[in-house]
Amino acid sequence: MEELRRRIDTIDRRIVRLLNERAGCAIALGRIKKRGGLPIYQPAREEEVLGNVQRSSGGPLESEALRRLFERIIDESRRIERIATDRSAAPASPRDPASGLAGTEDVED
Repeated sequence: MEELRRRIDTIDRRIVRLLNERAGCAIALGRIKKRGGLPIYQPAREEEVLGNVQRSSGGPLESEALRRLFERIIDESRRIERIATDRSAAPASPRDPASGLAGTEDVED
């Protein structure tokens, strides 16, 4: 049991790193959208992402479970896009979610 828990902890740390990497990309996209006068919320793109995720699963998670998880991830991505684009031009601190760096410190596996 302990070995499986350690494996889960390692996987969780990897997931966190990937989510933070994804968040950095979302922040950059938000800034590009703002410069281009595009809305943060783009339902067609979100549906495309959700469809891609659902089709990519080989289980054991069901596609609807993945959809629910990614709907939440997308909601948070949209939230930090808004934060990043609403901030002034002042430099963000390294732990500021709008900087795209929060939580990206090295985490040991």
